[in-house]
Amino acid sequence: MPALSLTVEVEEWPLAQPFVIARGSKSVARVVVVTLSRGGKVGFGESVPYGRYGETIESVVAQIETIRGELAHGLKRANLQKLMPAGAARNAVDCALWDIEAKEASRSVAEMLGITVPERICSVQTLSIGSPKAMQAEAVRYAEYPIIKIKLDSHDVLARMEAVRRGAPNARFIIDANESWTLDLLKDTAPALAGLNVVMIEQPLRADEDEALESYSGPIPIGADESCHTSEGLEALKTKYDYINIKLDKTGGLTEALALKAAAKETGFGIMIGSMVSTSLALAPAVLLAGDADFVDLDSPNLLANDRPAGLDLKKGWLSKFGVSLWGGV
Repeated sequence: MPALSLTVEVEEWPLAQPFVIARGSKSVARVVVVTLSRGGKVGFGESVPYGRYGETIESVVAQIETIRGELAHGLKRANLQKLMPAGAARNAVDCALWDIEAKEASRSVAEMLGITVPERICSVQTLSIGSPKAMQAEAVRYAEYPIIKIKLDSHDVLARMEAVRRGAPNARFIIDANESWTLDLLKDTAPALAGLNVVMIEQPLRADEDEALESYSGPIPIGADESCHTSEGLEALKTKYDYINIKLDKTGGLTEALALKAAAKETGFGIMIGSMVSTSLALAPAVLLAGDADFVDLDSPNLLANDRPAGLDLKKGWLSKFGVSLWGGV
């Protein structure tokens, strides 16, 4: 295969306001952007290194640089899956390869996959952690959204959710605890949370302690995020979780995300399509997975102060198509 020229850049995108989860807060999205060029065609991929998985901006950039030689020899996506482990580095390269392949074939990635992307997709809007009063005020802003995702830690769970429900009385809610709860807290709060229209609790326990969920039976389905990265080991999660959250930065790109989604459906899991806090360039490949998902969490455009041109637009819970000039177009 002809050589692929690689460029790796680090970009910072300020957030509209600080984003607070159980693990900490951030005011800027730091992303790694891979550009691959060949014969006048250019492909792009974006990823978000995540400290929870032992990644830093520097380590991800360094990991990408290790395959510069293979890219110069025309590395294919199938070989990339064997060459790099799942994670943010492979994600950026994998998505850039999809993008340039589509442009070289004069077809969109959706056409290559035989996927019809809906004109609009229902997506959650995420509310970060704050005081009950602040979270209620934020919920009022998104009261017309069909479903809202609420970041919580182990403190004031019911007080915060009661406040959010007052702010958006007609919405359904997903709680994302980011591994901050105990099994006792889950058992104690789940009945009341079900009465507050909570339809799923995402990753309540630490991934390395989630075996406790095997004996748990509650009124609200449980979703796996930090506990599920790729299709490997999926069967073992069936006794613990009802849903899995597929993120390209965990799977290492669209290629493995497609495999994980197919395997999860076959295993009987519900599907959530999520993302890290990023620009629309990182979200665009995930949109191709979202059309038939049970839940979609691609709300970063509303978290950023400004997004890329031709990016996604999320209004009143409905996500528009991205522009073909952004990614995956002809």
